[in-house]
Amino acid sequence: MKKFFKNKTIIVTGHTGFKGSWLTLVLINLGARVIGISNKIPTKPSFFEILKLQKKIIDLREDIRDLKKIKNIFKKYKPNYVFHLAAQSLVKKSFKEPFYTFSTNFIGTLNVLESLRALKNECVSVIITSDKSYKNFEIDRGYRETDILGGEDPYSASKGSAELVIQSYCKSFFKDKKKKIGVARAGNVIGGGDWSEDRLVPDCIKSWARNKKVTLRNPTSTRPWQHVFEAIFGYLTLAIKLKKNHKLHGEAFNFGPDNKENKSVLNVVLEMKKLWQAVSWTIKKVKKAEHESKLLKLNSNKARVKLNWKNNLNFRESIKMTIDWYKNFYEKKEKNFLFSINQISNFQKKIKSKL
Repeated sequence: MKKFFKNKTIIVTGHTGFKGSWLTLVLINLGARVIGISNKIPTKPSFFEILKLQKKIIDLREDIRDLKKIKNIFKKYKPNYVFHLAAQSLVKKSFKEPFYTFSTNFIGTLNVLESLRALKNECVSVIITSDKSYKNFEIDRGYRETDILGGEDPYSASKGSAELVIQSYCKSFFKDKKKKIGVARAGNVIGGGDWSEDRLVPDCIKSWARNKKVTLRNPTSTRPWQHVFEAIFGYLTLAIKLKKNHKLHGEAFNFGPDNKENKSVLNVVLEMKKLWQAVSWTIKKVKKAEHESKLLKLNSNKARVKLNWKNNLNFRESIKMTIDWYKNFYEKKEKNFLFSINQISNFQKKIKSKL
């Protein structure tokens, strides 16, 4: 993997977010030259700031909705790879700020596509959307890449809309072999360093670290929980396969855990309870207007067959790695940067042991 990314110029949009920060760290570890585009630091605390990643990359504060500025960045740095993660990614926030959600997720993706279209050099791009891009019929099977896109809440609809514009551009403007684009849809990711609002694990950690009760919404809702490394190494694998095989251009891939790892909110909390000392919670009913899927899972057979990608951590291992990171952070046992790099290295060793 290192030979594909070492000394390569790579643009990561949304590099200050949870997944974006971890992806940035992995790319730094692989020897890449990273150009980050983000309009702000989304959370306090912030994984990006804790690890001081701004000192190790070219850190740009620009709004993904500003086409002129995004185009100029692409023109200046001439990326070999692009990973587009910049998004308004919270379902609950999408009800409060629907225009911002649609403009960021739809127009932001459109701006990346336009910037790629203006590039003269060869470039491989992975555009990250969501498992919520699918129109959810609450069916008891994993959604496949051929299933209908859609979504009732603004976040899901914005991601489904972004997928349509990606498909249009791939078929209309990226027919030569210089630009290759892949779409990645991942399930709910967990991992250390996430402090996003209205997300299960961060909500629990923020409450429990202050010895307070956490409020749970829809404890019986199930999600395809997986560690953030599974998704990130899926994105990297897709980029490598795209580089080698133009036939994958324009295709979408699910990156989700096996169906047996589809656990309820309560399952996650109970597993975390085993690793965190004092925990407690209350249950709150969600307003009907705030639609949130109760049942959602992905079928990742396509990624397993065409990309040779697979999950390497089971549910318990994913929870343990996540809690280990937070415990190290709060107990200050080891420097956060070194601890994070070691988690990446251990995961890579696990991948190699399964090959």
